Amino acid sequence: MKRIIIILLLACGTIAQAQKAENIIIITTDGFRWQEAFNGMDETLARDKKFNQNDSSYIYKKYWAETPKERREKLMPFMWSVLAKKGQIYGNRNLGNKVNNANPYWFSYPGYNEIMTGYADTLINSNKYPVNPNITVLEFLNKQPKIKGKVAAYGAWDAFDNILNEKRAGFPVVSAFDNVGGKTPNERQKLINSMRTDSFKPFHEEECLDVFTHYGALEELKTNKPRVLYISYGETDEWAHYGFYRSYLDAAHQVDAWIKEIWDFVESDPQYKGKTALVFTTDHGRGDIIKAEWTSHGPHIKDASEIWFATMGPQIEAKGEMKNENQLYQNQFAQTMSKIMGYTFEANHPIANEIPGVAK
Repeated sequence: MKRIIIILLLACGTIAQAQKAENIIIITTDGFRWQEAFNGMDETLARDKKFNQNDSSYIYKKYWAETPKERREKLMPFMWSVLAKKGQIYGNRNLGNKVNNANPYWFSYPGYNEIMTGYADTLINSNKYPVNPNITVLEFLNKQPKIKGKVAAYGAWDAFDNILNEKRAGFPVVSAFDNVGGKTPNERQKLINSMRTDSFKPFHEEECLDVFTHYGALEELKTNKPRVLYISYGETDEWAHYGFYRSYLDAAHQVDAWIKEIWDFVESDPQYKGKTALVFTTDHGRGDIIKAEWTSHGPHIKDASEIWFATMGPQIEAKGEMKNENQLYQNQFAQTMSKIMGYTFEANHPIANEIPGVAK
């Protein structure tokens, strides 16, 4: 009898371990507000001639509905039809569920550092900050024997080489106009490189259009089968800074469609199906109390620290939209992602605790 009990206990332990995510895909879309994520299009901004690009009829036709629930489902259909049903979404401040930056700056480099290191480092106070001295969760995971050499990152913005400290971290960071496929690109990667090089460059050489980041990352997923993949899209932030509300909404809607494409592949592939977690979040918020400040962020914008977080995957309970009053911070994301993969993130700097109840 004792022997049977021991065998059963060992079997249960093996099953529990097997249920941990073997892979994780982390996706960010820069500066995408919680207001649109949870309420859909903002009618005030859609009507405003300063922001609607003289195309309010297009915005209303594509994104308008009578209720916030319907509007958000039109804007982000995958997020609300799949992620919300199979996972957890935090940050609807209408319900008192709050997520904020812990760093005091509320712009990109400090935000991405906080997401990836679990540490709101006040020394990182510029988007031009040099290589990140802090250890990211990606670098930590790349040091684990079962994952080493199976980590990759794709970002539209050229600062990701520094944010993720590519030289020290030991995994490829393909940012902005870097070639995909390294020294031996396949035919699809060659085409991506050529199209990106010849493309319209509205953000100059600092940032490529998201479409090239997406297809480079998707080809990475299909070809090299990383265990950990990070993708950062940037156009939601860029078009907001321009004050182009139609383009901002379209960029968010497109990111949602690309996540669906990635997830459809994940669910069709034996390495990934049922073994992969997805994390979706943003680096900072934007203004809303003063409507004209939706284009901006930073410590001078009172509500620009307000963000959101979503995840689903093995052992992540399907709780949907979190409706309890609560306060979470961005520095909790890194340890959460590590715990989802079955590891405790450790580094030579402070790391905040994980979000309770995400990773069992």
